[in-house]
Amino acid sequence: MSRIESYHRMLQAASQFQYNIALILEAKALEASRSCQWICGHLNAAHFEDHGDQLKKSLEVHDQMIEVIEGMTKMELALAKHLQILLGGSESGGTNSADGDGGNYYS
Repeated sequence: MSRIESYHRMLQAASQFQYNIALILEAKALEASRSCQWICGHLNAAHFEDHGDQLKKSLEVHDQMIEVIEGMTKMELALAKHLQILLGGSESGGTNSADGDGGNYYS
């Protein structure tokens, strides 16, 4: 297999990976919409002893959604970094960062 064919296969795999991520995000959006409707109907003041309990439960739900978003973001950043290395390496023979930070997306 030639180098070009190898790059083409890697890009096809990355494309399929992105498609699967899009499907996951679509499912998560639908789940979030349903959860929102359920939460708005069931996490009202009548179901809790005091406002602190209601706030605590709402924050737990919120934290779970933030964790999902953070995980998907980290996965996307890692994939973008690998694609940048792949594309930068195939075009110029080495890694090349247009923004001058060496391609470091992690803080």
